[in-house]
Amino acid sequence: MEQSTTLVRLASMLDNDFYKFTMQCAVVSLFADVKATYKFINRGGHRYPPGFGQALRASVDAMAELKLQPDEKEYLHTTCPYLSPAYIDFLAGYKYHPQEVRIHQEGEELEVTVEGYWFRTILWEVPLLSLISELFYILTGQKRIADVDIERRTAKKIHLFNQLGVTVAEFGTRRRHSFEVHRLIASTLKKHHGNSYIGTSNVHLARMTGVKPIGTHAHEWFMFHGAYYGFKMAGGLGLENWATVFQGDLGVALSDTYTTDIFFQQFNKKLSKLFDGVRHDSGDPIEFAEKTITHYEKLGINPLYKFIIFSDGLNPEKVTHIAQATRGRIGISFGIGTNLTNDVGLDPMNIVIKLSSIQAGNDKPIPTIKLSDEKGKYTGDPEMIELAQKILGIPVDPA
Repeated sequence: MEQSTTLVRLASMLDNDFYKFTMQCAVVSLFADVKATYKFINRGGHRYPPGFGQALRASVDAMAELKLQPDEKEYLHTTCPYLSPAYIDFLAGYKYHPQEVRIHQEGEELEVTVEGYWFRTILWEVPLLSLISELFYILTGQKRIADVDIERRTAKKIHLFNQLGVTVAEFGTRRRHSFEVHRLIASTLKKHHGNSYIGTSNVHLARMTGVKPIGTHAHEWFMFHGAYYGFKMAGGLGLENWATVFQGDLGVALSDTYTTDIFFQQFNKKLSKLFDGVRHDSGDPIEFAEKTITHYEKLGINPLYKFIIFSDGLNPEKVTHIAQATRGRIGISFGIGTNLTNDVGLDPMNIVIKLSSIQAGNDKPIPTIKLSDEKGKYTGDPEMIELAQKILGIPVDPA
């Protein structure tokens, strides 16, 4: 097959991470007039072969054919009662508009941007990344290990998690090797789950395998609030707006959009009591756990009634280390991505797509940024990053 005609098709409108749908529900409810721009970031410096941009274009164009099916709509009504009937009706009428995605390849470099109303463009990130990842392995001719070996590796991991007595969800849609591998992983986890495997972020595979779809919100929710309302308001107001839409459901707060220290300054007693727990996604996990426990104790909240979902680059060794260090001090759970869905004997890709700007009504576009607890993961306009650091009191590195 010629590279320019290589086509990867998504399995379903629901072949996406759950937090994209929950955030879309909130955006439709609160911010329907906001426009957004997303940009692809090639963190791993991957080199894309000739024809890659054309193949990605063809796969993106094919997404226009996707539509929520009647049985999928009923599944959302039954399984996700916190998604409003109005939103589910909206999703039933939603179709991807490929013209919202710009793809350009220059030599071995790839540029991808997405522009349009936020309530529409919010669904593009995860499918685009999964398409880029799957096409990369196809067009570079890399061969993975056999299915039986993938099953063996996955079963060994879930057996370890059962021995550790921890709960684990699969979070690996974005950088999976392929849908075929992802489906194999999902079925293997279900087969060997014991008490550990509790669900997947991929809604289509959750439905297909009869497990819980898992997710709340992502960094872009707080990146928007920081750009639109101000960095000092982003954490608190972002969570207040989330609670307004979901009334206490989906109560896991992402902590590191503007660093964990700033998050805990804004995570007041009301929010700490309202939200069931927090998610760790960058920086040292043990240090984060200590800060979280201390935060709850200072507010008179028993940490054992709350929990942390760890989700930053996890593998079985890291899960074991974190579990041993935090067991019996606070509730813990784990979201594991690439180590489950792209542990196939090849190097996983290091790629992301981030919200880069927002525009409300006739206002000028405002750059969005993410600071994270690792400076290497700072993303966005450098001047805006420096401004946020000054406003929030985060030390700025000398030039």
